[in-house]
Amino acid sequence: MDTSRQPRSIRRRLQLAFAQSDALGGLAILGIIAGLLAGGVVVLFRLLVESIQAGFLPDNNPENYEALAWWARLLLPIAGGLIIGLFLQALSPEHRGVGVVHVMERLTYHQARLPWFNGIVQFIGAALSIIAGHSVGREGPAIHLGAASGSLVGQTLYLSSRNTRVLVGCGVAAAVAAAFNTPLAGVILAMEVVLMEYTLAGFIPVILAAIAATIISRLVFGESPAFDVPPIELGTVYELPLVLIIGLAIGGLAALFIRSLVFFSQRSSRYPIWQRCTVAGVIVGICALFVPQIMGIGYDTVEATLGGQLGLTLVIAIVVFKLFATTAGLGLGLPGGLIGPTLVIGACAGSAAYLIALQLYDGDVASAGFYAMIGMGAMMGATLQAPLAALTAVLELTYHPHIVLPAMLAIVAACLVSRLVFKQESVFRALIKVRDLDYEEHPVAQAMRRIDVSKAMDREVTTTPARITHTAADALLNSKPHWILILCEEGAHQLMPARDLATALALCQDDEIDLLAIPGQRRLAAKIDIRASLQDASQQLAHGDCEALYVVAHRHDRNPPVLGILTHEDIEQHYRR
Repeated sequence: MDTSRQPRSIRRRLQLAFAQSDALGGLAILGIIAGLLAGGVVVLFRLLVESIQAGFLPDNNPENYEALAWWARLLLPIAGGLIIGLFLQALSPEHRGVGVVHVMERLTYHQARLPWFNGIVQFIGAALSIIAGHSVGREGPAIHLGAASGSLVGQTLYLSSRNTRVLVGCGVAAAVAAAFNTPLAGVILAMEVVLMEYTLAGFIPVILAAIAATIISRLVFGESPAFDVPPIELGTVYELPLVLIIGLAIGGLAALFIRSLVFFSQRSSRYPIWQRCTVAGVIVGICALFVPQIMGIGYDTVEATLGGQLGLTLVIAIVVFKLFATTAGLGLGLPGGLIGPTLVIGACAGSAAYLIALQLYDGDVASAGFYAMIGMGAMMGATLQAPLAALTAVLELTYHPHIVLPAMLAIVAACLVSRLVFKQESVFRALIKVRDLDYEEHPVAQAMRRIDVSKAMDREVTTTPARITHTAADALLNSKPHWILILCEEGAHQLMPARDLATALALCQDDEIDLLAIPGQRRLAAKIDIRASLQDASQQLAHGDCEALYVVAHRHDRNPPVLGILTHEDIEQHYRR
C-alpha cells in the first residue's frame, strides 16, 4: 500500500467533511487548538520582549524608558529604526506585509491564507520596534500572530476558506484575550473589527479559542488584567454632560490620529523602507527628548493616569507627542501596533479632563481612574469604529458595572463625531484603502463568504481529451453527466454541455470526433480550489478570462481530478436559496 498519499487523503476527507456540513463540533475543537497555539505564541512574544527590556532598562523595569539618559533616548530609537529598516529591506515586498491590515487583506483577497513567513517577520520586527522604544503597541502584532496561528491550522488540515476564516477569527480573539486578559473583548473585537460578521458557527469556536488563550496567559502572568485599575469611584449624574464633552473631544482626537496616520502612509510609500524606518526612529528619538513617556508600549503611563499621578501639562504633552510619534512611526513603516498607543492617548486625554473637572466642580468629581478609563474606551472605540469592543474592554478591565452607562455615552459620542463630523472610518479600513484595496463588508459578500464552492458545484461532470472516438463518446454519455470538460493541450480547458455532445453524435457517424469542432456551446474554464468560497469564485469569474470554473482538490496539483463545475448560474441559484 502506498502510504505516502495517506496524509493528503486524510486532509481531503477532513476538508470534504467540513465543507458538506456546518461541522460545528469539529470547528469547536479546532478553535481550542487555534486558541492554544495563538495564546502560546503571544505569551512567548511578550516574554521575549519583556525579558530583553528588563535586561538593559534601569531597575530591571521593562517600561522604564523615562530613566534612560537623554542621549540613550535619542539614539536607541534611531539605531532600532535603522536595524529594522535594513532587515525589512532585505526581504521581498510580499514578505514585508504585517499587522492587522495584512490580516484583513489576506481575509478578503487570499482566502484567509496567511503566510507563515510573514508571521515570523512580524514577530522579529515588532519585537525590535518595542525593544528600541518606538511608540508602538504589541496588540497589533499579537493579532497578526494569532491570526497566522489560526490560519496555519486551517491550511494544514486543508480546510475551506470559510472554515479557515473562522479559525483566523479564533486566533485574533485568542491573541487579544492573551494580551489584555480580557477574553470577551477579544471575541467582540475579532467579530466587530476583523471578521466584521456575527454567526453561530463563528461565535462558539471563537469563544473557546479566547478561553483557551486566557488560561495560558493567566498560568504565565497571573489573573490580573493588563492594567492595575484602582477601585473606580463614580460621581453624580451631573457629570454626564462632562462625559459627553469628553467623548466629543476624543472623537476629534481619533479623527486626527487616523488622518495623520494616513498622511504619513501615503507620503512615504515611494521611499525605500530602510530610509523610512530610520526617519521614524529620528522622529521618535527627538520626541522622547522632550516627553520620554511616549517611548515603548506606555502601560506604566496608563497606570499613572489611573492613579491621578500626572500633572495637566504632562498629560497634554503626552497626548500631542504620542499621537505624532505613533502615526509617524507606523505610517513610515515600523512593524508595530496602534491599539496600545490609542489607549495611552485616550487615558491621558481622560486624565486631562479629570484635572480640568477638579477645578470646575471644586473637587466634587469622580476618580481619576474613572476619567482615564472613559478616555481609553472612547479613543479605542472611535479609532477602530468598534464601540462594542471598546465598551466590553472597559467593563472587563474595571469589573465595575456602573461604568457602563457613562462609557456608552462617551464611546458612542466619540464614534459619531469621528465618523459623521470628520468623515473618518475605521483606521484599518482607511489603511487598506491607502493600498488601493477595499475590505468588503456588505451583506451579500458576507453571505457568499460563508458558502463553500463544494456546496454549489455541479458534481455531474466528466473529462476527456479534445479528440475521441465515437465509441468513447458514447461511453462518456452513458455516465449521464451534465457537463463535459474538454482537456486542451494548449490554452484553457473548455466546458461543453453533455446534451450538445449527444446531439452531435446523432448527426455524426465519423469514427473520430473533434469536440472543439462539433456544433455546441463551449465555455472557457479555469481551475478553482475546493477550499474557495462562492465569493472567491464570483471574483474569479468577474475578473478572470473564463466563463466557468472546474473545482479541484488542490489547484497546484498536476492533472488533479475534477470534482465539479461552477458557473454564474450555479452561484446565483445557490445564493438565492
